[in-house]
Amino acid sequence: MILFKAFYKLYCPGGTMADIKSYFKEKAKREQRQTDYKEKILRHRLVSVYRVLLVAACAAALIALMAVQYKRHVYTDYDVISTVPRESAQGAIDVRLGNSILTYSKDGAHCTNAQGETTWNQTYQIQDIRLALSGDTAAIGDYNGRNIYVQNSSGQLGTITTAMPVRDLTVSASGRVTAVLADTDTAWINTYDASGELCYHGQAHMDSAGYPGAISLSPNGELLSVAYVYVDAGVLKTKVAFYNFADVGESYLDFIVSSWSYTDMIVPMIRFMNDSTAFAVGDSRLMIYTGSRKPTVAAEYLFDEEVQSVFYSDTYVGLVFRSEDSGHLYCLNVYNTAGDEVGRYDLDMEYSDIFFGQENFVAYNETECMIMTMDGIVKYNGTFHKPVRLMLPAGNTYKYTLVTEDSIDTIQLK
Repeated sequence: MILFKAFYKLYCPGGTMADIKSYFKEKAKREQRQTDYKEKILRHRLVSVYRVLLVAACAAALIALMAVQYKRHVYTDYDVISTVPRESAQGAIDVRLGNSILTYSKDGAHCTNAQGETTWNQTYQIQDIRLALSGDTAAIGDYNGRNIYVQNSSGQLGTITTAMPVRDLTVSASGRVTAVLADTDTAWINTYDASGELCYHGQAHMDSAGYPGAISLSPNGELLSVAYVYVDAGVLKTKVAFYNFADVGESYLDFIVSSWSYTDMIVPMIRFMNDSTAFAVGDSRLMIYTGSRKPTVAAEYLFDEEVQSVFYSDTYVGLVFRSEDSGHLYCLNVYNTAGDEVGRYDLDMEYSDIFFGQENFVAYNETECMIMTMDGIVKYNGTFHKPVRLMLPAGNTYKYTLVTEDSIDTIQLK
């Protein structure tokens, strides 16, 4: 009370006690109003946050619903959104070269883009064609011939002339070529750059190392894999060896950084999927190798059935078997680069080609096509409007390029 009176005399010398009480009441009201204002602001902000969260949740739910509908949407036909005329020589074969079309025969080869424009043309005379592909790069040689033509989708890279007859060849996306050359009792495994300069060479003897039955270069050209077939104490064996032509391989004998031997098995096919993954298919086993420096075995799968076909991309490898189910023609087993089995899928059509997308695969022949996701959902199962020689993706999802006898058609499924 004494302090209150002192305050009164000091700050309100001419006022009354009622004035002082009124002052404090007004002050309390002002403070309450400020508190109420702050609470309103806080409530408004919380409401705004809740609205944003609600909108975001609704948008996420809508996107998820659209994704599910898109994933389960089934296409029943297609529209031809563009077409350009083309001419094809009798006996010529069309294959995919990156996003372009490589057409080759015994008389020559040429490359055409999806707009029908010819990017290069190469003439030659080859009786028994040996073709190797890697991405948008191709190497064309003649079995027992001496010339190898190297080109990509943009143009010709060079011609390699060998000193001995060519028996097999492989090419990297960078344009490097490894060829198996025949000598009297020796096979030479020589690696060249696209201009024809010899980079590496080695020998394979039937009585020691064995004969190279399959070869493959990594896309960057740094790794080479060779499957050697040999006989050891009367037993047929295959050795799969990996060579590293980069700095790592210089500290190893003959650049061989890893190898494995398989008894009673022939390995007719070995391929690099990308710079760090390769696979080999024997008559009873699939082997997947990983590693960009010193490859190791990531997975092995044994099988008793005969492999009908092998297809691969930089992400998947698929083996086609005759179906054990009488209700289906074939079974496609798909594996990824980690060596995991992605799935097994029934095929009820005769196919001329199978290729992989990021989350699906396409099987087709001249008259019909089936597209299935890795989840087993059939997105399209129908016929073409006219006979198709080659089908390839056109960039966008479910948009493709169809190469026919007289046209290049870009289609969109609907």
